[in-house]
Amino acid sequence: MIVGVGGQGTLLASRILGNLAMADGYDVKVSEVHGMSQRGGSVVTYVKYGEKVYSPIIDQGEADLILAFEELEAYRYLPYLKKGGKIICNAQEIDPMPVITGAMEYPQEILRKIKEKDIQLISVDAAALAMQAGNIKTVNVALIGVLSKSMDVPEENWIRTLETTVPEKALDVNIRAFRLGRELA
Repeated sequence: MIVGVGGQGTLLASRILGNLAMADGYDVKVSEVHGMSQRGGSVVTYVKYGEKVYSPIIDQGEADLILAFEELEAYRYLPYLKKGGKIICNAQEIDPMPVITGAMEYPQEILRKIKEKDIQLISVDAAALAMQAGNIKTVNVALIGVLSKSMDVPEENWIRTLETTVPEKALDVNIRAFRLGRELA
């Protein structure tokens, strides 16, 4: 699962993963669930691949991995992670509308709460990696770089997929972000 808020690049990340799996010969199903994505609302994408995939939906307790672009979204979707699963989380807090309006407070110590559940958690400052690469908009690809070390796929396959998925004008900076994430992992 890929979870985040509108505008963070979750949909491009799902296309990258889907294209990578298809290039490796897998059956791939991708399903995008848009909340109030244009207002910073929750966005969830399911990416399933295998020999034969019958449904794109991931039910609670089924996700092998959650790639979270924001801490609260990682916490919100914990029930979907299967036992022994992994979360790769961008160490960023984006206030949802109830927090912005003052109706609620942003939950404190989310990453500590996740770790207490005995979940394998990799937390990274993907924004810093994106800035180092040269563009804050590459947070998503920096996180993909971190994810790439968790998968048995050669780096050149990832780069080839970036070349066919990312717009050419943004390719160089995205490859830099990917490699920074991969090195960090």
